[in-house]
Amino acid sequence: MKSSSMNTQMGSIVINKEVIAQYAGTVATECFGIVGMAGVNMKDGLVRLLKKDSIARGIAVSLKNNKLILDFHVIVAYGVSILAVSDNLIDSVKYKVEAFTGIEIEKINIFVEGVRVID
Repeated sequence: MKSSSMNTQMGSIVINKEVIAQYAGTVATECFGIVGMAGVNMKDGLVRLLKKDSIARGIAVSLKNNKLILDFHVIVAYGVSILAVSDNLIDSVKYKVEAFTGIEIEKINIFVEGVRVID
């Protein structure tokens, strides 16, 4: 399934999962302590920081029982509390993505793939 849809009294609304991933990635990179999204190469096991125009590849979006499940692969800043960064990311993304799409978020999974020192 490449998109999620809702039926309203006026008709159907279809939102491409890529749009949700792009928006969620933009919200996530604005959070304190997040350096960026991570791209994981399954073949080599290498992790790299994704550029701003490809942050959607660091997020997996799935729809289950008309609720969103988001998986974030992130790189965090060195020296910050991962728990505090994760809580901030969950709160921000849940509020903004639900307001943007009108679809409830069931679960947000965060996979910390690396740590970077910010200059």
